[in-house]
Amino acid sequence: MCSRCGLFFPSERALESSDALCADCRRQEYAFDLARSFDLYSGNLRAAILQLKFQRRERLGRKLGELLCLLWPSIAGACLEDPAILVPVPLHPDRRRQRGYNQAELLAQGLAKGLARRAEGARTLRVEARCLRRLRPTLPQTGLDPRARQNNVRDAFAAGSPERIGKKNVLLVDDVMTTGATVSACAQALKGAGAGRVVVLALARATAQFPDIASALLTTPVANSDNTL
Repeated sequence: MCSRCGLFFPSERALESSDALCADCRRQEYAFDLARSFDLYSGNLRAAILQLKFQRRERLGRKLGELLCLLWPSIAGACLEDPAILVPVPLHPDRRRQRGYNQAELLAQGLAKGLARRAEGARTLRVEARCLRRLRPTLPQTGLDPRARQNNVRDAFAAGSPERIGKKNVLLVDDVMTTGATVSACAQALKGAGAGRVVVLALARATAQFPDIASALLTTPVANSDNTL
């Protein structure tokens, strides 16, 4: 994978480079410092995320958030020195009222709970769900090309509560990362409010470099089922 944004490479040839960066990271287009994803947006993980977002499976969100604990050893030492906080990518208030909850916030809560149970989670990370706001509704990123995705989320986020953000390292949590435009816009707003390093943890990474991902992004949400995991 890309050593900075975590984009999965379809072959090992990219690892022949000394820095193993994807094209976007070589151009330094991201405002975040590091990003990692638990797995590809496919199969059972994709089905579970769709149920979380569209079938009101709130408890599933916290369970899935605990999976992000498995990524902790790869980011904690170098990127998240104290003090650090957990910040979920926000929904617009209208979207949150429609859905009833923010799935990224549930994932962050599950991650915080999981870390508290582990040795590396001896220091409790606080979930700060109100220090980042989505100022305007945006189009769904699915189906947009990379430039359109960037334009879609430009100036869409604002950070408040500088006393909660200033001089703190931020672990930014989201469900699915595709081009990184949304989390980069969030990171830019957080750093503008005084945040230190911003590290992104996404449950899944969607990329057309893998054939099953491109088709999965075009399908409709799955029906409610108890057999997705």
